[in-house]
Order: sequence, then C-alpha cells, then structure tokens
Amino acid sequence: MPHHASRYLAEGPRVGIRHFTHDDGAEFTARARESKDLHHPWLFPPDTAQAYTAYADRLIEDPTRVGFLVCERSDGVIGGFVNINNIVQGGFRSGALGYGAFAHAAGRGLMREGLGLVVAYAFGPMRLHRLEINVQPLNAPSIALARACGFRLEGFSPKMLFVDGAWRDHQRWAITAEAVRESGRH
Repeated sequence: MPHHASRYLAEGPRVGIRHFTHDDGAEFTARARESKDLHHPWLFPPDTAQAYTAYADRLIEDPTRVGFLVCERSDGVIGGFVNINNIVQGGFRSGALGYGAFAHAAGRGLMREGLGLVVAYAFGPMRLHRLEINVQPLNAPSIALARACGFRLEGFSPKMLFVDGAWRDHQRWAITAEAVRESGRH
C-alpha cells in the first residue's frame, strides 16, 4: 500500500494541526457564528467571508504571525485554532499565542491536544524559544488550558490589551523550550 503524506503538520491521537487556507473560510466562519456565546466577551474570531479573508491573509502572508487549525483526525472538522502572533527572531525567538475552541469541540480535550502540538511545533521546526499567552483574569477556561499545557503564570498587566471596546487587564503565562524538555511534555 502506498504511503500518503499527512495533511497535518503534526498529529496526536485525536487531532492534527495544519495551517489556515482561504478554502477554510466557509467552515471557519460558520463555526465562529455557532460559538459566539462561548467566545464572548473574550474573543471575536471572523464570522463573515470578508473578515475571514483579511484574517487568513494576515496569518498566511505576515512573517510575524502563523495560524494553526486544530482539526479532528476522524473527519477533518475544525475544532479550534491557535495563532502565534508577534513572532520575533534573533536573540528573542518568541511569540504570543491566541487560541479558541469552537462550541462543538469545547470541553472535549481537543484544544489541549492541539495546543500541545502547536507548542511542540513552535519549539521544533519553528525554532522558537519562548511562547506567551495573555489571558483576561476571569477567562477560566483559557487559564485552565494554559495551565494544563505547562505554561506558568508570570505576572499581571493592567489594561494590557484592547478587547471588546476597552483596555483589559491580563495575566501573562509563558513556557520555554527548556521547560518543555525538562518536563518531558509535548
């Protein structure tokens, strides 16, 4: 039987991660619309074709960003996404993560597996050294995901990011390549 290369950059038992494409727009925006109640007031992924095209263009074309779709391996359905933003190379080799699950996938452990794959990919092929997650303090599911994936709380930044019409406080969580190696995770 011939070997077929996986369409995923990395795979776990239940999910694979792959880059965004323009062809994902219809499914992504439908999932975003279905998930508005889950995401509000923390996250506002694109939910129209025009907004998705602009969003995907930035993730595809901007070298300081890369986006990953977390897809169920059984059927390829998009369960969520993880983006690495503000990528800096040189002596810093760091990026800031943003992520979200879609409603049908929330609470099933798919994002934990997917975020773990993205961390391993970032510290492997991408050769990054440090990843950060900035989370609003009341966003318990996002904090739980960061903690479950080995990120450590590093601090608190008042009025750090402009979200939903106002400057919001954020907790700063981070992980380094050394911490992952030492823990044996990912």
